[in-house]
Amino acid sequence: MNDRILLAGVRGRGFHGVLPEERATGQEFVVDLDLTLDLAVAAATDRVAATVHYGELAEAVVAVIEGEPVDLIETLAQRIADVALAHELVERVAVTVHKPSAPIPVPFGDVAVRIERSRPTWSEPVVVALGTNLGDRDRTLEDAVAALRRLPGLEVEAVSTVHETVAVTLAGPDPTRPRYGNAVVVGRTSLAPETLLAALLGIERAFGRVRGERWGDRTLDLDLITQGDRIVEVPGLVLPHPRAHERAFVLAPWLEVDPDAVLPGRGRVRHLLAGAEER
Repeated sequence: MNDRILLAGVRGRGFHGVLPEERATGQEFVVDLDLTLDLAVAAATDRVAATVHYGELAEAVVAVIEGEPVDLIETLAQRIADVALAHELVERVAVTVHKPSAPIPVPFGDVAVRIERSRPTWSEPVVVALGTNLGDRDRTLEDAVAALRRLPGLEVEAVSTVHETVAVTLAGPDPTRPRYGNAVVVGRTSLAPETLLAALLGIERAFGRVRGERWGDRTLDLDLITQGDRIVEVPGLVLPHPRAHERAFVLAPWLEVDPDAVLPGRGRVRHLLAGAEER
């Protein structure tokens, strides 16, 4: 495939960098993109839907530049590549991020990082549980699902309704605390579990979540429940989720969207839910 779309010189002001002054004052970043995709249908039909809308892509790139600060332009380039590859027509992308005002103590013309990425050819099933008991719970969950849909490398296939449950503390259920709204998203991902978890934590932070008290109230909780048949046990991540089999507030919405669901190593979700409800 030799068809290309070239988008050069997209500019935005960001606060990326290691030095405190870079985070405080910001600077201009310039991005070039080289997309590889099949443009035959667009050329034959003259339909904008058959190609990549480069105006919308440019806006998305600027949103990344002006978004959450990172230390390295390598990371910034990866985030921009993910945005480009989120378009189903794009097969490959080359991203160049220029940092013309980098704090280099000698005269220079430009410094840039260029990366090339291809659309992943594999994906695996994934289950994510959502919960909140502060503020407008339904709105929070709706917005959180929208954030998941925008996450490159994650395809949301089904979303449960909101299930209301009593708050659970270290001492057990506490009906005096704000009640929880819970939901489950099932889909497919091409991301590594550690990468997906980092993205989920980033969404939590965007919603004001501070991970302090383990059983405390929370604006948003995103738990990675399963990813394929993976068995993972590393610092900060255990798959399948070690307590999912005993949590009716996870099992019930999961069963709603996938009646044949199976929790690896534990069995069918319908049987696990019956046992959890009996306890």
